[in-house]
Parts: sequence; structure tokens; C-alpha cells
Amino acid sequence: MTEGWGEVDPGIGPLESSRYVPARLEALGRRFPDSRIVLPAGRPKARNNDCDYAFRADTSFAYYTGLGEDYEAGAVLVLDPVAPDSPEAREGKTHTATLYLRPRADQSTEDYYRSGYGEYWVGARPGLSEFTTMTGLDTRDISQLDDALSKDVGPEAGAVQLRVIREADAAVTGEVERIREQNGWDDPDRNRAADDRLHEFAAEARMVKDEYEVGEIRKAVAVTRRGFDRMLAALPRALDRPRGERILEGAFNANAREEGNDEGYGTIVASGPHAATLHWERNTGSIGSGELLLIDAGVEVNSLYTADITRTFPTNGRFTPFQRRLYEAVLKAQQAGFDAARPGVTYHHIHDAVMRSIAESLHEFGILPVSVEESLSPEGQQHRRWLACGVAHHLGLDVHDCAQARFESYQERPITPGITFTIEPGLYFKENDLLVPPEYRGIGIRIEDDVLMTEDGPEWISRDIPKRPDDVEAWMAAQASIGEAPRKDK
Repeated sequence: MTEGWGEVDPGIGPLESSRYVPARLEALGRRFPDSRIVLPAGRPKARNNDCDYAFRADTSFAYYTGLGEDYEAGAVLVLDPVAPDSPEAREGKTHTATLYLRPRADQSTEDYYRSGYGEYWVGARPGLSEFTTMTGLDTRDISQLDDALSKDVGPEAGAVQLRVIREADAAVTGEVERIREQNGWDDPDRNRAADDRLHEFAAEARMVKDEYEVGEIRKAVAVTRRGFDRMLAALPRALDRPRGERILEGAFNANAREEGNDEGYGTIVASGPHAATLHWERNTGSIGSGELLLIDAGVEVNSLYTADITRTFPTNGRFTPFQRRLYEAVLKAQQAGFDAARPGVTYHHIHDAVMRSIAESLHEFGILPVSVEESLSPEGQQHRRWLACGVAHHLGLDVHDCAQARFESYQERPITPGITFTIEPGLYFKENDLLVPPEYRGIGIRIEDDVLMTEDGPEWISRDIPKRPDDVEAWMAAQASIGEAPRKDK
């Protein structure tokens, strides 16, 4: 059964990301010159019984290999410190990088039929040489990993310390811990602290995006816009239907799979009172005419970079004067955050500008029970009843990117050119909120856009996705006409 098969040309070439990986690895190695750095891809996670969720590699592994999509479950990237007198050291290198993974289980192997990695079951996949072509990294059989991890490990001077992204793959982390314990690194707190510093650095390294990363986020935003188009085209037939929210979710997620890798996070389609729930992901509600509809959605493209966009729509295509007034208050707050965003400021500046604008609007509405200044004081914060969450975050390979960074490196770090982030103010009035007049209750509004900081100031990456009230209404009308148009026979 393993004989009589022809060759298959995989048609694989270098990934665009491979041009950027060496600089990333060099910076990582310089930070931990005496450590062997272990970056697992992770493994599929069971959904039920013997069925797995679609595999998505650990973010640090994806960043330092440049691999996206479903490459490569069970793989491990290892940065090995070079000897001080080696040719690599004389060239200024601190580490050599090797990608450990399973060889192909093609038709020449018995595993082709028997293994969960067998191509009879899962289809053709790249082999060791193809992964070298794609990434520019040396590759070896995963069976050699244990010996590679164990080499020269010890606590004495000149020996090697191991660091691992602990959360990525429990089996790999367990093997690292076994090797540590056998070689004198038997303090679990010290080991965890070493691993945490690696994870922190890997997160902080992603804060400033290179041109490739910015380009991928632009792609994600463009595909996300088309996903919103499809949802608006489907809106007329979703009105007053059971689970109408899921009709729109399905339209968006179909586009995400057709044009990207997947949705970047659980799509939120929240109509009426559901919109006052920040992370409404059940999407089981119907969509009533005349309500406001909040949609928070982003496409993850094949490189695993994602967009993160929120728009709020009047379900019948026209804002009422009252809805428009609330919507424009949120839009004004978003613009205040954008105006505060300049090279060198921190997220605190954006947050404070947004919160001041929200407090001023609530005061104008007659809702705020105290003055604007009292509400903005540390002891006040009454406005936070209706906007309790943060209003900006990093964006990239993760929708909430760089979250493992230290607080001072995230919230207190100056925003420099190359940083991509969101600005997402909102107003959320719960159905049972007795501190607001009845007409406010059950309304949620959020407007979220993706931003790139440049030398000249912030740029709306998502500027082509309408958000001004008149533009939103025109967008809805145009897409509704597409959705209602009769299909032509081909």
C-alpha cells in the first residue's frame, strides 16, 4: 500500500512574513542570551469526544515563525544559545533557531493510513523542507526535541537555562519542567518567573508593528468591511425572525471563512436590550424594527492578524432624533479620543479624553447626578455606570494584543509610530436601570475603529467603514437594495 504513488508538487514558496522573522528572532535572543527559548505552537483542543476545534497556533509561535492559518499543530520553535567562540557568535548572533515538527505522513508511510497526522485523513501538508522554504528556518524531526532541550542545561555558570511559553502546550511545558528538575532548576517559583519574563517580552515585542503587520491589519479591515456589507444586505430578511441575530452572524462568518482564516473573535450581534451587554455572543435574539443594532466583528486573515470593528445601526434604516442624539454623543467621544492620540501620549490620555466627553454628554442629557468635574474625580466616577470598560487596546495577532505585557509597558507606555490600537467608546443603558428615564433603558451604542499611530499622528485604518449617521443610513439603504434584489440566473 505504500508503493506505486507518484510525486505531488506542493507548490510552496517563501512566505512574505519570512523577511521579517530574522529581526524578531534576533531581538528575542538578545534579551535572553544565555537561555534556550522554547516556543510551542500548541495542540488542537477537543470540542467533544474525538472532534477538535480548528487549530490556531499560539500567538508567540505565530509571531516568531511567521506561520499563519493552521500551521502547525504540535510544532516547537527552539532558539538555542550559541557558544561564545562559535562562528555564529563571531557574526554577532546569540542564538540559532530550529523548528521541530512532524515529517509528512504521506503515501510512502504507514502513518498515512493510521495516524491522526496521516494525509489520508487530513490532506497533504508541508514537510520539513517545505517549512524551511516557507519560513527560512532550519527544521528537524520533532522526535529530536527532547535531546535538543536537555543539552547543557544546568544552574552553574556557563550552563543553559530553559524558558518556555508555558500556556501554549502543556505537554511541552511538562517536559521542560522535567528537564529543569533533573538538572538543578528545581525552584518552581523561579522557573515560572523566568517563563513569565519571556511571555512579557514576546508580548511587548509585538507592540510596534512592522510594515508587513500593518499591511495584514489593513487586509483584515478591508475583509471586515465586506462582512458588514453582507450583514446589512441580510438585515431586511432577518427583521422579526427568530434568532435574527444569528442570520447576520452567519452572513459575517461566512465571509470571514471565504476571504480570511476565520472570525477574529466571537462575533457580537446585539439588537435592542442585548446591545447593553458588552460581550453578547449568544446572538439568539430577534431583531425588531426601530431598535438599535450593535455589531462588533472582525475578520482574522490567513496570517492570523485581525480587525476589530463595531458599528451601531438603526434596524429600520433611519435613526430617530433620540437615537441620533445618543449616537452622536458616542461618536463625539470617539473623536475626542482620536484627537488626544498623538505620538508620545499614553492610553490614559485617550481614556481621559473619551471619559470627559461622555461625562459632558450625560450631563447635557440631565442624567449625570453630579457635575462633570465631580464625576471625573477619582472619588466620583458616576459616569462609569454607563461606560464601565476601557476604551482602547492594542490590536494585531490577538484582538486584545500584547495582553501579557507588564502594566507599565502597556497602559503607561508612550504610543509611538507603528502601534495599532482601537478606540471604542460606548453608552450602555440596561433595561432595569431606574436612574435613567424610560426612553434610555435597553439601549446600547458602541463605535469602534482601528487606528495606526504614524509620525504625523493617528490614522483611521478603518476610515472606509461608514460611521457618521447620514453615511450609516446611506450605507444601509445601499446594502438593503442589494439584499432585496432578485437573483439573476447565470
